[in-house]
Amino acid sequence: MALSEAVGCGSSLLWPRVLLFGDSITQFSFQQGGWGASLADKLVRKCDVLNRGFSGYNTRWAKIILPRLIRKGNILDSPVAVTIFFGANDSALKEENPKQHIPLDEYVANLKSMVQYLRSVGVPEDRVILITPPPLYEAAWEKECLVQGCKLNRLNSVVGQYASACLHVARDCGADVLDLWALMQTDGQDFSSYLSDGLHLSPKGNEFLFSHLWPLIEKKVSSLPLLLPYWRDVAEAKPELSLLGDGDH
Repeated sequence: MALSEAVGCGSSLLWPRVLLFGDSITQFSFQQGGWGASLADKLVRKCDVLNRGFSGYNTRWAKIILPRLIRKGNILDSPVAVTIFFGANDSALKEENPKQHIPLDEYVANLKSMVQYLRSVGVPEDRVILITPPPLYEAAWEKECLVQGCKLNRLNSVVGQYASACLHVARDCGADVLDLWALMQTDGQDFSSYLSDGLHLSPKGNEFLFSHLWPLIEKKVSSLPLLLPYWRDVAEAKPELSLLGDGDH
């Protein structure tokens, strides 16, 4: 069969999408060993995993750009799952980092606004996963701040307030939530090895996040078929009979 004939015979193959929306911890998640890369590997031939992480962003800015990422009426824009992972920058101390700092009540309102917007464009709450910021290892992050010529601009106790607020938003909205802040500190364990610089995830931290996120994602994608047939199942004489169907296998 000529390529031009195949174009006329087969329907467009719709590839489901998982959208990762967040700050630098999401942006960096496609690096080698990153939690986003692990998700993409796990979902090959089932979903495209889209990285929409924006280093340094807070929920005030995220709320503004979300409508540019997902719009109503386009089936390609309707992801099967969305992670919303903000708070590491919102929780910066106002007196030391006023540009990134977002007051706690506004952080709550911004998260709710994003979940409500997703619902309005056809992404219901049961497809949404909120992720709390991880704990902050202050000793390591203070060294990073000093290198940049500033004082320690975050405190783990304050990050915990934002993590708690994120939990409440998820419960109020009916979305799933991953409490990374609490999980990494279970039973008072030393969580420093989960962080590369006191704030961002180390390889071990990426593995930890993926291991807890995957069960939540799996619930939302488990019914999706493998796209296109396994190679041994392709009809040898007339492969188009196998390859120009609806794509499910």
